[in-house]
Amino acid sequence: MQAIILAAGMGRRLGEFTQNNTKCMVSVNGETLISRLLKQLRQHPCIDKVVIVVGYKGDILKNYIANLHIALPIEYVENPDYEKTNNIYSLYLAKEFLCKDDTLLFESDLIFEDSVLDLLLNDNRETLALVDKFQSWMDGTCVELSENYKIKRFVARSKFDFKLIDRYYKTVNIYKFSKDFSYRYYVPFLEAYCQALGKNEYYEQVLRVIAMLDNPPITALCLSGQHWYEIDDVNDLNIASTIFADPETKLKRMESSYGGFWRYPDVKDFCYLVNPYYPTKEIIDEIKSCSDILIRTYPSGQQQNSLLASRNFDVHIDNIIVGNGAAELIKSVMNFIYGKTGVIRPTFEEYPSRICDKSDEIVFQPVDFTYSSDDVIRFFDDKEISNLILINPDNPSGNFIEKEEMLHLCDWAVKKQIHIIVDESFIDFAEGTIESNSILSQRIIDAYENLIVVKSISKSYGVPGLRLGILASGDKDLIARMKKDVAIWNINSLAEFYMQIYLKYKKSYVESLSQIKEERTRFVQELSKINGLHIYPSAANYIMIKLPEGITSHDISLRLLADHSILIKDLSSKIKNGQFIRVAVKNKEEDDLFLSAFNECICF
Repeated sequence: MQAIILAAGMGRRLGEFTQNNTKCMVSVNGETLISRLLKQLRQHPCIDKVVIVVGYKGDILKNYIANLHIALPIEYVENPDYEKTNNIYSLYLAKEFLCKDDTLLFESDLIFEDSVLDLLLNDNRETLALVDKFQSWMDGTCVELSENYKIKRFVARSKFDFKLIDRYYKTVNIYKFSKDFSYRYYVPFLEAYCQALGKNEYYEQVLRVIAMLDNPPITALCLSGQHWYEIDDVNDLNIASTIFADPETKLKRMESSYGGFWRYPDVKDFCYLVNPYYPTKEIIDEIKSCSDILIRTYPSGQQQNSLLASRNFDVHIDNIIVGNGAAELIKSVMNFIYGKTGVIRPTFEEYPSRICDKSDEIVFQPVDFTYSSDDVIRFFDDKEISNLILINPDNPSGNFIEKEEMLHLCDWAVKKQIHIIVDESFIDFAEGTIESNSILSQRIIDAYENLIVVKSISKSYGVPGLRLGILASGDKDLIARMKKDVAIWNINSLAEFYMQIYLKYKKSYVESLSQIKEERTRFVQELSKINGLHIYPSAANYIMIKLPEGITSHDISLRLLADHSILIKDLSSKIKNGQFIRVAVKNKEEDDLFLSAFNECICF
């Protein structure tokens, strides 16, 4: 068996990375694509020759490969018209090789794990197209398959229907052609296609024609979780560098990306904190139905969006502001407060990170991460602070101060002339009703002009991609200054529309909160069965855990990601002894998957 690698293209979209090299000489984590591929081929004794079609920077590539000293015979085919042609012509130039032996066909901009090649070679079928279930990050040729994995049709980009994506499979651009298939089908069709339609096409167009035969002689082989990526531009290169990094580097990259995990569909996110039971399908469908006009239309300015927030949270329009996520509002409000600020640590770092002079931060670190309003008052009562930041429920501990205690704290803050900033992003998850727990009400903010209440819509409402948050205060002058501080269009039309329709689905939202509270109870019970863990009581949609002696939070985070593709929050940067993690509460199926993986890693 031979391998044919198509490597004539210029890789223009990779910019500076291909100015002096070919596309397949781009490095991923220190190794070039071509070096990796040739080493993978060398591991299989059944592959006795490699044919590489070169064009752009062909001499540089051949010299580079010669210096790799790969113990495989390599022959080259020149494509002198690489600037004017596409890969159909590169393969056309190598057609004589196709008819001489069984062939593995590769595009040179691919990276894949070894198991992909093992899967292909261990399959007894002679002619195969390697495919993978379509995911949002994929681009290029897709196919639909019959029940016996025959290719029913190739789906042209112009015919792509996103309503049917559950049926689509993406071609991986790796094929196994038998010599007979190449001789009887592929090469004759390839020659005819090139003569009829020219050289500026893609070789998969020929397979599209073959797939229309009554009994097409090519079958699909579906991947089942094996990693691969096609590198066309610098963003692809960055993503591939994360997917194929060593476990330590991959963990660092994932932790520093702050989201965007839709690019890594196999990653199970127990780090970021989102309601798994909301929004419902009905809400998503309504937003989808209006997405065309929403994407094409400017959102409203702050006045209209404040009006929507005023209606949804029953707070006067002059007392509330909408943000592009709570993060925008935190950044803005921290610009308008002065003097020393009290912080309860460990905490959500977005607040203290906005304190420019760290000498202005006065830190309270409660024993065992549990505290009441009286504990807060006792600690800060003799401190000269102008502001106090309190996350309720706290992040990452889940500690919760009930409403009456919070009002007691507000009374103290008034006497001390202290601004009190209360972040209620997770309060809807606390036991009881929202109204019985929250201090976000017109009556309360009117009574305490020094009170500022922040709420992220991302967390409890399950829409982090919309980037929504609100801030309310009895200090109308502060709200007015903040409205001037943020951008004219600081939220997008999809987020605005979500606020527009929210009240229609409020009942579903309340039901989702009951579901997650019930699952949190079950999840904690199951976690408590694991020996050596200390589980902290939580009123939020996450659990803080102290690991047994001898197991560090870094080690467990690394094992979960490397062995199970599970990402959790390592709290080492917040709690210095390195034994604490935070785990999101999700639905039963996902939580059970986590429990199984966590048990395995703990007992390692």
